[in-house]
Amino acid sequence: MHFKLIIAFVEDEVTDAVLDAARRAGATGSTVISQARGEGVEKPHTFLGLTLETQRDVLLFLVEEHLSRGILETIANAGRFEQRSGSGIAFQIDVEDAVGISHQIRELAPVVEEEL
Repeated sequence: MHFKLIIAFVEDEVTDAVLDAARRAGATGSTVISQARGEGVEKPHTFLGLTLETQRDVLLFLVEEHLSRGILETIANAGRFEQRSGSGIAFQIDVEDAVGISHQIRELAPVVEEEL
């Protein structure tokens, strides 16, 4: 079984919605890193010299490769990445090897067999 790592940067107010959507799409777990900051094409707005920024969360999902594209698209829809500029991004990278995931493999085996 091969895995991909999906990394998503989302506005903190949609984190729970994105996590729920990813789980419904087949993700078996996640790691959330809170209070990240970032900057996109548009500079953050300022008010009296203070930057008005929305806090971001970094979401990490280790997912089976046959499920990864569907989960990635689900995350983008739940986070409304394409509807609003600066709402978030997500991407996936190949994972060469991983340990500590035997419980996920047992749970994912029947799901992946259905996909194939």
